Amino acid sequence: MSRHKRALDDRDSHIRSLRIGCAVLFCGCLLLGYGWYSAPKELTVHNPPDLRSGSTRAWWEVPPSTVYSFAYYIFQQLNRWPKDGSVEYEQNIYNLQAFLTSSCRSFLEKDFERRKAANELKNRERSVLEIPGRGFKNSRVEVEGRDSWVAYLDLVTDERYMSEPVKSSLVRYPIRVIRNDVDPERNPWGLVLDCYAEVPQLLGIREGEDE
Repeated sequence: MSRHKRALDDRDSHIRSLRIGCAVLFCGCLLLGYGWYSAPKELTVHNPPDLRSGSTRAWWEVPPSTVYSFAYYIFQQLNRWPKDGSVEYEQNIYNLQAFLTSSCRSFLEKDFERRKAANELKNRERSVLEIPGRGFKNSRVEVEGRDSWVAYLDLVTDERYMSEPVKSSLVRYPIRVIRNDVDPERNPWGLVLDCYAEVPQLLGIREGEDE
């Protein structure tokens, strides 16, 4: 009898150990499932425009070319008033708010009010274009830190009033760009403009000059 009792006890002990092992395995599966579920479903990776020589970088690293193109694209859209700046400037600020820091948006709104009070916007058309030969190169982007850069945009600023030219100037705009990857639905770039890093500078460029 004692032999049979030991055999039954060994069997019961083995069954308990299997049950404990199954419970541990089940808990491990739950943790793995939660980790898989909570992992990001999309991941933005910034690649340089020319990949012929290959590219190795951390997934979170933003290359200078991306910073420059983002700053230029958003700044150009912000300053595109095809008909009436008194309407379109304010509308652009609102439409592009997902690509602006709160302080930059406040600065632009105050700039809009100042220009409107000075009668500088009514029926005013405006556009900015890259100066030929002054496009992107690495020296045009200053790296302030892992999440902050300054892009130097050399642009032609044209303004018209009732279709008549009133202003055409060459200006260097130092635009600060900050990483802000919090709303990929509205801002897939994960970057925002923080307006000017310093006062924009008028340029005098001789024919054929390229800096």
